[in-house]
Amino acid sequence: MLELSGINKQVGADLHINNVSLSMERGSLNILLGPTLSGKTSLMRILAGLDRPTSGDMKLDGKSVVGVPVRRRNVAMVYQQFINYPGLTVYENIASPLRLAGMDKQAIDKKVREAADLLKLTNYLERTPLNLSGGQQQRTAIARALVKDAELVLLDEPLANLDYKLREELRVELPRIFSQSGAILVYATTEPYEALMLGGQTATLCEGRVTQFGATIDVYKQPNDITTAQIFSDPPLNTATVTKTDAILMYGDYQLGSVSRDLPNDTYTVAVRPHHVSLSPSERYSVKLNAVVSTSEISGSETFIHVTTEQNRWVLLTHGVNRVNTGDTIDLYLDPSRFYLFNSAGALVRSPAINSEAA
Repeated sequence: MLELSGINKQVGADLHINNVSLSMERGSLNILLGPTLSGKTSLMRILAGLDRPTSGDMKLDGKSVVGVPVRRRNVAMVYQQFINYPGLTVYENIASPLRLAGMDKQAIDKKVREAADLLKLTNYLERTPLNLSGGQQQRTAIARALVKDAELVLLDEPLANLDYKLREELRVELPRIFSQSGAILVYATTEPYEALMLGGQTATLCEGRVTQFGATIDVYKQPNDITTAQIFSDPPLNTATVTKTDAILMYGDYQLGSVSRDLPNDTYTVAVRPHHVSLSPSERYSVKLNAVVSTSEISGSETFIHVTTEQNRWVLLTHGVNRVNTGDTIDLYLDPSRFYLFNSAGALVRSPAINSEAA
């Protein structure tokens, strides 16, 4: 088990990592999810031993590894920007950690070719990295990490430079392969959909602070606060300030639904995911709002429609091609059972339904 306790990293006047405590079991997949500059790479470097925390402790199987040099740790790390030995062939790049470990030639050859086959590098083993595409170079770096049989494997946005089909394949294969070795796998990404596809456990990061850590699907469905919900939403989470009076939530002149009378009368934030906004009314989608179209983006199978409603900028995700023009006034329909409700401090007070019948 890897245990982080109160890890802080101060760089000058800036706190890059803020009081992070996490526990990761052997054979587990752990995702660090957050936007650029949220602290993912800084935390990865501490995990790898490249940087030392300003304070706090990190234990592997009960023994502190703070201050233990990288060369004495069984760690493999792959960055978004691939790092290979330019003078070595792909075969020798993959084999390099095995040669350093003193493995015999036959065993090295077997492991290299197995990794090359998985990462579709068999036809490129005799090439040098400079004669490869960017995606092929990244696959070489991943293969080198794979054969190392490390206790801790750190993947910092490793699939960003690969083509779509290979990314999809590796999202399925990599967690399975590394978990079989008993390694602790830590995977950093900015993409919520990637975290959901990978599964495992997710830690959401904001400004160097872990806002929530738990089973990925639980963090997605039950965010503790609005910051976590925003980190775990792409396209961005739609939010609106509402006022509760008696049992009714009001958004400007719109009545959004009813809530428990036990909830204090106050100002709250309603949040709605983009795919929970409809252009058509139904029994469930019963709350109607007027909106003005800002722009629309058609991807082929989906359409993103950006609108303004009651001075808030929202986006809705619809299936298929929906043609709307900038400046059009359209009707939006919401399902109250899909609302998240946060108090003025940003803490979740109702999820996923506003009224008990919809829950």
